[in-house]
Amino acid sequence: MNERAILVLGGTGTIGRRLVARLRDAGAPVRAASRHGDVRFDWSAPQTWEPALDGADRLHLMAPDGVPVDPALVSLAVESGVRRIVLLSSRGIEAMGDQRLLDAEATVRGSGAEWTILRADWFDQNFDEGFFRPAVLAGELAMPLGDLRQAFVDACDIAAVAAAALTGDGHGGRRYDVTGPRALSFGEAVAIIGRVARRTVAYLGSDDDYLAQQEALGVPREAAEGALAAFTALREQGHAEPSDDVRRVTGRAPLSFETYAAGAAAAGAWSG
Repeated sequence: MNERAILVLGGTGTIGRRLVARLRDAGAPVRAASRHGDVRFDWSAPQTWEPALDGADRLHLMAPDGVPVDPALVSLAVESGVRRIVLLSSRGIEAMGDQRLLDAEATVRGSGAEWTILRADWFDQNFDEGFFRPAVLAGELAMPLGDLRQAFVDACDIAAVAAAALTGDGHGGRRYDVTGPRALSFGEAVAIIGRVARRTVAYLGSDDDYLAQQEALGVPREAAEGALAAFTALREQGHAEPSDDVRRVTGRAPLSFETYAAGAAAAGAWSG
């Protein structure tokens, strides 16, 4: 390949497809990598790694929930000519004991490439594209976080920060906390969705409510209790504080949850 490209892992996912679209709109050479992207990439199939990396000098790095970032992939990327890595991570990983992402951050920092880490808060799109959507449609969301406020962030803002870090200067060695403009409890978030979607959506914030809903969904008790322990640790950390990193990196304010919810409702996300 003559022109070095940006390789976006998870290029057809919630963040990845928005990032790929943004980069293409800006005229940047970009390839979406996934099982069904521009180039095939599968964490469980190492034979797909080298062809996907061929010709890339910048990498947007992420792995699906529960899948570790393999250090061998990061080493191969650097050996193949990748000089800049932007890792999608998450806020609160120390409190929640998320060793998968803690290890991924350490791997990237020690890779020898220029690195930027994006610690994103809960995605807005979890409610209309992700794992909260069935609960919204069923009219009842259980999360064992009580009135704890979180700085929900729109996927488009995460993609905008990632695009800036992949294409601009001054982001090497930086960790950005990517959040929305204000913190909301889950109860406040589902109330906003209920208003714009004209649905009744209840929020159940106790540990017992969460365990009961997980049992109804068929989640093994041991797994549900493990998740509950992580959520308890997050709750003990206290309310999230929004950061100004989206504005500082992109030059504009992050999208509000109200704006996100209104747009998703207008697009029919919770109709039916």
